[in-house]
Amino acid sequence: MEPYAPIPGAGPFAASMDLLAALVAGLQAPGADGLTACEVEELLAGRGREVLRQLLQDHLDLRAAREQEAAREHGASTVGADGIARSRVETGHSRLLATLFGTVRVTRCAWRSPAAGNLYPADAALSLPGPRHSHTLARLAAAGAARGSFEAAHAAITGRCGPVIGKRQIEQAVVAAASDITAFYAARIPVPCTAKTLLVLSADAKGIVMRPGALRAATAKAAARQGKMRTRLAAGEKPNRKRMATLACVYDAEPAPRRPHDVIAPPGGRHGHRTLRPRPKARAKWLAGSVEHDPAEVIATAFDQAEARDPARQRTWVVLVDGAEHQLSLIRAEAARRRITIHTLIDLIHVLEYIWKAAWSLHPAGDPAAEDWVAVKALAVLAGHSARAAAEITAETGAAGLTASQRNGADTCIRYLTSKQEFLRYDQALAAGWPIATGVIEGACRHLIGDRLVFSSPRHVDLCPPIRQTVRAGCSSASYRLPRVRVSRGCERPGVPGGAARRPGVLDRGRRGVRQGRSRRSVPLRSPLRPGSGGVDHESLCR
Repeated sequence: MEPYAPIPGAGPFAASMDLLAALVAGLQAPGADGLTACEVEELLAGRGREVLRQLLQDHLDLRAAREQEAAREHGASTVGADGIARSRVETGHSRLLATLFGTVRVTRCAWRSPAAGNLYPADAALSLPGPRHSHTLARLAAAGAARGSFEAAHAAITGRCGPVIGKRQIEQAVVAAASDITAFYAARIPVPCTAKTLLVLSADAKGIVMRPGALRAATAKAAARQGKMRTRLAAGEKPNRKRMATLACVYDAEPAPRRPHDVIAPPGGRHGHRTLRPRPKARAKWLAGSVEHDPAEVIATAFDQAEARDPARQRTWVVLVDGAEHQLSLIRAEAARRRITIHTLIDLIHVLEYIWKAAWSLHPAGDPAAEDWVAVKALAVLAGHSARAAAEITAETGAAGLTASQRNGADTCIRYLTSKQEFLRYDQALAAGWPIATGVIEGACRHLIGDRLVFSSPRHVDLCPPIRQTVRAGCSSASYRLPRVRVSRGCERPGVPGGAARRPGVLDRGRRGVRQGRSRRSVPLRSPLRPGSGGVDHESLCR
């Protein structure tokens, strides 16, 4: 190939212009006519990235030359943040910087003093990070890790920028980006609400497979015990490989009074065009979680947030749980310690699951009549007659003459309705306009724990990185703010995780087409319940 004619006036950017001219000449060459569109794209992506890298390198070299010239002309001492004056200047100090376009070398002047370390004013002017990788790469790492695993984030960055950052460096960048989450939330001032606005708290837990050394003491002790069988688990045995991550959320909601038929369709389905009453809508959602701290600490943090929203305790506090005794005891103990009056409700969906167990004890598998039977019992529970529903199930089970194994599901439902009766006052909740479902926290468990950690190979990650210890609301690239000197970002994305879709229907088995709500992520639902249509109006359940 003939040598390229020099571009007049290129100056400091001569090397960049030479690369650009070579790229243009390659595209103009007769051999380029045989390239496919895909091959041209790949050519531009590869060689075009090198042109951009050289442009950045030339720009940095130009700034370095100007800094050296200014240092020779003025030569005044420079005072650092430590108050020490540095009068000696050395040129030619350099460091590497990994960027979107590749790795470049940053040359700058060092101001020195025998009594202190070197001072680099150009580092502050360029807002260079402490590590080798630029803030833009750190932002890509944080955004990619929020969508999937570290490995997937590494693959995405490598495909876009080339081999500029390793997987371990991505983990370190994400941890650094998440370091100010606690301070970010602590600095937020809750928006004042009126006394009639509901203050809703909810908590849940989900297990994460961990390394043996990261298990809690009780779980590690159980895992060390010899099982009944040598090659597999016996019935009822657990592998004891998980550590529970506890999540808690707080949100505001305006009361929305409803009736049982606004939530559960009557037997035979709805007829006519009566407009259903709207559900309470969650807003100003706050979420915190931890796989390191005990559940009591996470729940106490949620109460701190709730008290910050209602310091005078003039609002109605509603607590939604899934019925786990341990969580109930912790919540009641925390409320008693703070002398706060709370109204605790069990998630309606969990109650419906027990009613379905009883239905399959009294109906053949796949019997459509079970749906209407469940609707009748569910409407009774929503009307505040859980004791009556339990008595009816007891009578029907006795009259059916079932064996002990056949009536197991019915007995479980009866015990549940009887023991949890004080938390099943749905009649009062619907009349007062309270939410009766835990969709907000369930969505958080699915998105932040199920999708983010369980499917991101956390079993290979210990509890050291804070990003694994504290799980907060997701961070989009729009809310990631480039720092001037250090990484600092906002970390709340509107609608996540509170906008997550609730589980598919409980009464709606055997059918298709149920509306499952809106979700910010197209993740397949992994519920043991099949979606359908007609029974529970899922849009009427507060998420």
